[in-house]
Amino acid sequence: MGRVERRQASDPAGKSGRKTRQKPRTSNSGSNAAESPDLRDEVSEGQTELSSEARRDSRAVSAAQEASAIDPVARHSSRIELSLSALRANVRFLREKVGNGATLSAVVKANAYGHGTDPFVPMAEQCGVNHFSVASGHEASEVLKVCSDESSIMIMGMVYPEDLPWIIENEIEFYVFDLELMKAAASVATKVGKPALVHLEAETGGNRTGLDEPHLESALKFFKENRKHFVLRGVCTHLAGIESIANQFRITKQLDRFSETQKRLRKHRLRPSYFHVGCSAAALAFPDTVMDLVRVGTAIYGLWPSPDIHNMHLLATSPKSKKKNGLQRVLTWKTDVMHIKDVERDEFVGYGTAFQAPADMRIAVIPVGYSNGLPRPLSNRGHVLIRGYKCPIVGLVNMNACIVDVSRVGDVETGEEVVLVGKQKKNVIPIRSFSDFSNELNNEFISRLPAAIPRRVVR
Repeated sequence: MGRVERRQASDPAGKSGRKTRQKPRTSNSGSNAAESPDLRDEVSEGQTELSSEARRDSRAVSAAQEASAIDPVARHSSRIELSLSALRANVRFLREKVGNGATLSAVVKANAYGHGTDPFVPMAEQCGVNHFSVASGHEASEVLKVCSDESSIMIMGMVYPEDLPWIIENEIEFYVFDLELMKAAASVATKVGKPALVHLEAETGGNRTGLDEPHLESALKFFKENRKHFVLRGVCTHLAGIESIANQFRITKQLDRFSETQKRLRKHRLRPSYFHVGCSAAALAFPDTVMDLVRVGTAIYGLWPSPDIHNMHLLATSPKSKKKNGLQRVLTWKTDVMHIKDVERDEFVGYGTAFQAPADMRIAVIPVGYSNGLPRPLSNRGHVLIRGYKCPIVGLVNMNACIVDVSRVGDVETGEEVVLVGKQKKNVIPIRSFSDFSNELNNEFISRLPAAIPRRVVR
């Protein structure tokens, strides 16, 4: 029975929303749908001139747009664009780093790091990725709605016992770091009539989740005694801060302990499908940590895990190499000018007295604030792009709006495009600039972008 059929059989009550789910059609109403037909027409007109890769990209754009199509009653105040060509370049770059022998598992927790699970998973599949890692059963159900039957899903975090029938029925892999969960999985597997696909997580010094030595030994014995109820898909651990050079003494100890774990598996004559410890930082700078599978989150979205990892890449790369930059940002975030106003010298702008005009100036009000994902610490510090100019944010970032100085831009008009993240003409607002001003991690900022913001796939 194929996975599509399994989904229907395993969820008769429609709890996960998959039984009757159909991909929505792209509508011409709303901001995110309006540009899609034009893009497809553009592709159609130039079809004969496109390279084979461009043709694949155009088909992927259409597929991902269909998967993420939204038919809103009214337009959202901002929008996100996802670059398929950037993602393809990132996957190619990561593949070169880890080699062909390791499986790339795209980490798509937190709504695909804010990029949107619905559009991102089909995009990744078009780029050759067919393994996805998530943090919970709920996130697994979201991926299952949009992934192909050939793709695998792995839950790295919380698994509720009551979700085990659904998880095992749909052949979703999951971490085991608690012996009681393993016992519950064996019981459910018996009732479902399928084996549980498990990854045993070993505690190696991260002291977060993982089976310590006595509990790992018990888990291995339990596995052998109940082998017909399990498939040992993986044995893994989580490296606690490999992106920091200052933390390498700790990582070295963890790798030594994981090596002992591998010896323990050999002693029991067990060989999982995957040994895996590597994350984005490990894949980019520490080839010794690349085993059978690498869990890539930050890097697949075009972000460097840390300055240390980026510097290590630069030191190992020829200054003339085209691969010097390596990663390309996938996400662009845009909005529009909501209102224009002239302000006289010494007048205060916005709430309180956070900003006082030093001279006569022109300001633009932008319909994006901290409830929309723009960090409040960017008050009087951040920038946006209008007509390619970097325009400083003045005053406090409000819940649903912020104000920028457009005095030197010219006659800015209501409705003009504003870039919050991304490139406009020759200037760029990088994602890392948000962490510079707000003390947030790159991942922290993008993962907080509201799911309500429409996402659109572009080439």
